Parts: sequence; C-alpha cells; structure tokens
Amino acid sequence: MFMMPTIDMVATGKNIERLRKVAGLSVRDLQDVFGFATPQAIYKWQHGTAMPTIDELPPHTRDFSRELGGFTCTIKVRMV
Repeated sequence: MFMMPTIDMVATGKNIERLRKVAGLSVRDLQDVFGFATPQAIYKWQHGTAMPTIDELPPHTRDFSRELGGFTCTIKVRMV
C-alpha cells in the first residue's frame, strides 16, 4: 500500500487566509504583492476554489510565502 499526499484545497485556502491575517495584510495588500489587477485570485485561493502555482509567482512572492511558513496543507490518500 502506498500513501500519496494530495493538497486539501479548502484547508490550504484557510491557511492562506490565516497567514495573511497573521502578517497583518489585507486582501488588497496581497493583491499588490502578487501584482494582480484585481483581488479575485486571492479570494479564490482563500475559498479553496483555486491554488497559486509557484512557477507563476514572481521570485519575491516565493520568498514571501516561505517566510510565512508556506501555503499548502496536505492529506494522505490511500492507494492500493
């Protein structure tokens, strides 16, 4: 039996929101950090309907996410 980790999108969204708040940032602040024209992507992340991809993010945001402890929450899925 092999346990494969997968991303729990809802838990990750909650984690992103928590990290944003701990950092004292508004959604607008994150929008500016990531260089987005609108805040929709941030809200989608927080609701777990979309995930940021590391290769799409500018280098300074990758460092930012690492400093905040990372974004993703994983669960283990049983594979037979």
